[in-house]
Amino acid sequence: MQIPQQMHEQYIRAKEIIENSDDIKVYSHIDCDGICSGAILSTILDRQNKTHEIEFVNLDVLDDIELTHELTIFSDLGSGQRIDTKAMEDQKIIILDHHPPLRDIDYCKGKDYTYLEINPMHHGFDGSYDVCGGGLCYFLAREFGYMDLSWIGVLSAIGDMQNTKTGRFEGLNRIIQQDAIDEGYLEVIENDLNIYGRNTRPLFVALSYFSDVRLPITNNTTETMAILEELGIDEKHNRKKLNELTDEEKGKLFQRLVEMISKVVPGKYVRYIPQLIIGDSYTFIKEDETSFLRDGSEFSTAMNACGRNHEEEIAMEVLKGDRIEALDQLEAVSKTHRYNLATSINKVAEGEQSAIVEMENLQYFDGDGIKPEIVGTVAGMILGYCNWQKPVIGFTQTDEHGLKVSLRCSRLLSYGGIHFGNIIRKIASDVGGSGGGHAMACGAYIPLEKKSEFLERFNDELTGKLTI
Repeated sequence: MQIPQQMHEQYIRAKEIIENSDDIKVYSHIDCDGICSGAILSTILDRQNKTHEIEFVNLDVLDDIELTHELTIFSDLGSGQRIDTKAMEDQKIIILDHHPPLRDIDYCKGKDYTYLEINPMHHGFDGSYDVCGGGLCYFLAREFGYMDLSWIGVLSAIGDMQNTKTGRFEGLNRIIQQDAIDEGYLEVIENDLNIYGRNTRPLFVALSYFSDVRLPITNNTTETMAILEELGIDEKHNRKKLNELTDEEKGKLFQRLVEMISKVVPGKYVRYIPQLIIGDSYTFIKEDETSFLRDGSEFSTAMNACGRNHEEEIAMEVLKGDRIEALDQLEAVSKTHRYNLATSINKVAEGEQSAIVEMENLQYFDGDGIKPEIVGTVAGMILGYCNWQKPVIGFTQTDEHGLKVSLRCSRLLSYGGIHFGNIIRKIASDVGGSGGGHAMACGAYIPLEKKSEFLERFNDELTGKLTI
């Protein structure tokens, strides 16, 4: 796998633009991928002795953004927004984004300002699985010779769930993964059990969070303990973590999970079951063995926690090398984030009466009081409380006129070929909003008064597509 020649030429051009610019502003997204993107770009600019500003933003602010710098770089966003409408003569714009683009690759021609958009979809790659925003930024770092930043590119891909389709990285992500291995930052265990919390959670707790399909173990630690004891993996006074299991013990657990899932999914999904359980695991071997930063999934969760709590600078410091004061702050933010999620989940799904409303083809909840930044995470976590055969949509108000919409679904639905990101973009546009995202995780911003119409249109759009 190599970067296509035309794409490589774009990176050469991007390097030249940066080298010949002094007044630089970076806009990046607030999630793990966006924060990693920002950290890579900031490191490049630091090493090039370029004074710069960096701001982490939500997508809804971009269409009206004022361009006031010589060079503005957009990372992990920009392709789907009209960020150039206020560009003035001689200004420069670089976009490094993997989301579906509004403009074609030749859009730059005939402009009185410099416009360079590097998007994998212009080169035949899938932005959901082949490379993400942080990966695109890493390839720019690579052009400068900074291959030591490859591990951040890997982290961004993990946080962006680029490996969910097959359990491993595909496309351009393979180049980044190999660079991180070659540079001594990454260890990959192929075909490992794909269970979150391998280094920090007791296995019986980690298993209870399984939510792609509702099983007897979902949200039930008593059942997970019983199964692990029955398999001879755990004892009452010797609770193991996933990273302590032998290959034989992992094999036993894999077989039991396959049996359990096979009993509750329709026949058309049986062939996808191994993908729910097995996948490559990623260890950042320069991190302390006892640290939650050592495992890729846990590291990416901490980055997301910072973004959802407007503490991106803490995440940036950790990514750029601060492992003392910023690490303590990161742990505090992660603790607050977990509390906010638990409180929100209790409000939506665990109270005396569930707030989840089920329609023919979807289910939704009103996230009154839930921060817009975490409503998507909440939607993903309550999959274990509701009908996995339908997507779940969360709403929360952003201001007196607008709603944030977040959708999550079981990986099985995305394996079946439904791309909810494309659907939500269409429906949001139909009701006067904007949206997009990935097959199984996406979102939108819509006018407050259009909520009912949005739900009706979305429900109708899914008629015949959820062939369970």
